[in-house]
Amino acid sequence: MTPQTARPDLAVPTILHDGVGRTPSGARWLEELPALVERAARRWDLALGEPYRDGASAWTAPARTAAGRAVVLKVAFPHDEARHEAAALRAWDGHGTARLLEHHPQDWALLLEQVAPGTAMTAATAPASELLAAAARGHRELVTARAAGGLEDLPQMAEVCRAWAQTLLDRAGRAAVEGELDVDGSLVGRAHDLLRELPATARETAVVHGDFNPGNLLLGADGRWVAIDPKPLWGDPAYDLWPLLEQVDPPFRSADPAGLLRERTALTADEAGLDRRRVIQWALARSVEGALWRWDELGDLAGAQRELDQAAVWAALA
Repeated sequence: MTPQTARPDLAVPTILHDGVGRTPSGARWLEELPALVERAARRWDLALGEPYRDGASAWTAPARTAAGRAVVLKVAFPHDEARHEAAALRAWDGHGTARLLEHHPQDWALLLEQVAPGTAMTAATAPASELLAAAARGHRELVTARAAGGLEDLPQMAEVCRAWAQTLLDRAGRAAVEGELDVDGSLVGRAHDLLRELPATARETAVVHGDFNPGNLLLGADGRWVAIDPKPLWGDPAYDLWPLLEQVDPPFRSADPAGLLRERTALTADEAGLDRRRVIQWALARSVEGALWRWDELGDLAGAQRELDQAAVWAALA
């Protein structure tokens, strides 16, 4: 196959225009994107397919190498959470994740092994218990993989969460003054304390995925679920499971969300080899932090209030 040249009219998914493209730095990156994609296609001798339509911070497309190998080209918008993706993928070397084949850091370009059939867990129709158990087994493989070198600069969870804890108090204070949210001070206090305590009390640490949600889990040819798009940190593996527990067949739609979450947390934590109580505590801390981030950064009052109400369910379980 001959490489496909990226033209100025390169297809760019709407989600990129509506997301990073609305910021000045994102708009500049979108202007540069055709040249970045063209360089990657020439560098790695790729025939590109149509880009995937999801993914809010990177242009990705299936491709074929000159030898006919099925791959995925990913050109990421430069941002801190993506800075260490290649290093983590190289360290995991396909253990629970898509395998990294090539990386060009200056262009933020990655060449990845294509996961087939590649169905996202968000589109799976199996019972939630089966999906959660399978995802938890994949997570266990990921966090127990022997880490290679090159991870010296990986963000430390304790430092990240310490900063989050301080920002949490600031946001909660402003939200209370402005009266836009019904903020439970005791809930915020518990979340703040957990963000500081949990990283420091982990019995074991590992390179964690950082964004282990069902949209980032793809079905592989061997029937296992493979993780993509990590935002890696070094810290407590129990940190990772919260998005999975809230987004697989969302339990807050049920008549008894607390009972369902208790049951699913037990199943998932046991399959992952993690402490149930710490998984619940991380869910509480991260859901409060996420709710106040949504209020402050996105101006989504309804969504933030909904997430605070959900955090109260986690608090009851904790």
